[in-house]
Amino acid sequence: MKLAPVPITLTQCAKTFRGTRVLEPLDLSIGAGETLVLLGPSGCGKTTTLRIIAGLETPDASGQVRFGDDDVTRLPIERRQVGMVFQSYALFPNLTVRGNVGYGLKIARTDAAVARQRVDELLAMMRLEAHADKPIDQLSGGQRQRVALARALAMQPRVLLLDEPLTALDARLRDTLRSEMNALLRSLGVTTIYVTHDQAEAMELGDRIVVMSAGRIEQIGTPREIYFRPANRTVAQFVGTINRLAGHWRDGAFETTGGSIALPQRAALTQAPELFFRPEDAHLADPASAQLRGMVDAVSFLGERTRLTIGGAAPDALFVDVAGRVELARGTAVGISIAPEGLIALS
Repeated sequence: MKLAPVPITLTQCAKTFRGTRVLEPLDLSIGAGETLVLLGPSGCGKTTTLRIIAGLETPDASGQVRFGDDDVTRLPIERRQVGMVFQSYALFPNLTVRGNVGYGLKIARTDAAVARQRVDELLAMMRLEAHADKPIDQLSGGQRQRVALARALAMQPRVLLLDEPLTALDARLRDTLRSEMNALLRSLGVTTIYVTHDQAEAMELGDRIVVMSAGRIEQIGTPREIYFRPANRTVAQFVGTINRLAGHWRDGAFETTGGSIALPQRAALTQAPELFFRPEDAHLADPASAQLRGMVDAVSFLGERTRLTIGGAAPDALFVDVAGRVELARGTAVGISIAPEGLIALS
């Protein structure tokens, strides 16, 4: 099953509810066949943006939504050819799995043979053939999620919209289904907008990620760009863990509480009173020769790695990730060296 993708363009889309602006005017272009993830905390505007794309909300007067060359700003959801999966799945409890998947086709009065073939194809794709005649209440959470996705795809939508579809599942099942969904979306090639507050989902599923905060877009980029080159503190602190170094520059070196970092002249860094780095961009070194020196305040064993909390090396505690088999006691004196390419200057 391959769906015809369509590009989407949002122009100056804002939303005001009862006099309160919940979404500032935003411009957004989504490529045909792209999976775009809207990422941010609750209340940031990501679901409102999704609902505007779906046709469940209308943007304020100046906003425009286009699917390819078609202006769909004032069209309701049933006329936009979109498939949508909600967090609650919104399945019909009085229908079987087959009945749920084929519901839209029945309403559209699709030829019975065509409808049955399409439903059979989707049941096979979602590995639900053995459950086709079961009522919804006999399914697991993961199976219900796949039924909801199959129902959304049955009408061969131009756009697929997913609103936190994995949130209700336990962590292990969520990880499994995330990988399955990633493979499925790649094979379908449908333009997809995926809303989540989960960074791991965003990183794995998104061709690009839109990080949102307080009704605004903070940054748009690939997962690597968002993680390694955050545009500002809001992005850096929401996506992953990041360390802060406060200090000042002297003779080409950045001096902070626990030592100094000598670097080649880089304008973006040498003008900054604060530098940032990810826990994996630092490593332990001999305190006598390391850039920074401190003491182990806490040790968190995370399986494949151990996260050390180190005090005294900077005004704030620093987090450093090391190989999982490393064992250090609290109070151990350590040195820290930071990879030059891992240092980030943020406003």
